[in-house]
Amino acid sequence: MKQTKTKKVNIAKGMLIRRSVFAYPYVVWMAIFILAPMLLILYYAFTSDGGATVENIVQAASWDNLRVLADSVRFALYTTILCLLLGFPVAYLLSQMKKTTAALLSVFFIVPMWMNFLLRTYAWKVLLSAFTKMLYTESAVLLGMVYNFLPFMILPIYTTLIKLDKSYIEAAADLGANPTKTFLKVVLPLSMPGIISGITMVFIPSTTTFAISQLLGGGKTMLYGDLIYMKFITEQSWNTGSALSIILLVFVLVSMTFMKKAERKTSDEGGGRLW
Repeated sequence: MKQTKTKKVNIAKGMLIRRSVFAYPYVVWMAIFILAPMLLILYYAFTSDGGATVENIVQAASWDNLRVLADSVRFALYTTILCLLLGFPVAYLLSQMKKTTAALLSVFFIVPMWMNFLLRTYAWKVLLSAFTKMLYTESAVLLGMVYNFLPFMILPIYTTLIKLDKSYIEAAADLGANPTKTFLKVVLPLSMPGIISGITMVFIPSTTTFAISQLLGGGKTMLYGDLIYMKFITEQSWNTGSALSIILLVFVLVSMTFMKKAERKTSDEGGGRLW
């Protein structure tokens, strides 16, 4: 009996070792493409002419730069709100359809994501310049951001809604709740995990974007991503660009922390109180 138990333990250890071997490429990938660039950014952000300094952070935290960050957050909030207002009804309608029909219609949201991000934005630039006078305005930038990030709002909400226990809706109807009250008291609270996931997936990249504002805004709309791009590429000021990136990274991490707490809270409460 003891030998059998020892044999099982050895087999389990061998399986764990073999599984850990498959993780080595991922660890190497993380070290080269995530850890190393982050260390370089930290180095340039806190050094100047080879010496340690915090002057880069002080300059990056100037009022003008923080105002650009505030504008980026404003655009990200507008984008997130519009994506939620547009995405939730679409996700809800898809969840009410047959799975085959919903899967077919979902392709129309997924296929554009297979195309290059810049190609999709260039396509909007051509359309706006040919048929409207919106090009090189804030409205054009907002339109491009909503278009590019809308699928990231629809898909997590749809995934949550199709997993929704229909018995809750039936119970609400049996208790005399009308469709509006059922939606507000049952469907909406239970879909909160998907909503929060969608908000996270839209708000964070919207805050850091720069290509959309350059192509559709024509340089008239300065976002924080544009500022970092300008410091790195145009001015070749790696120290200031790295300091700006550190400030943006801190803001993103703080935002994600709050969103994760909200998502965890809704999950612990089962999506919210039903009554």
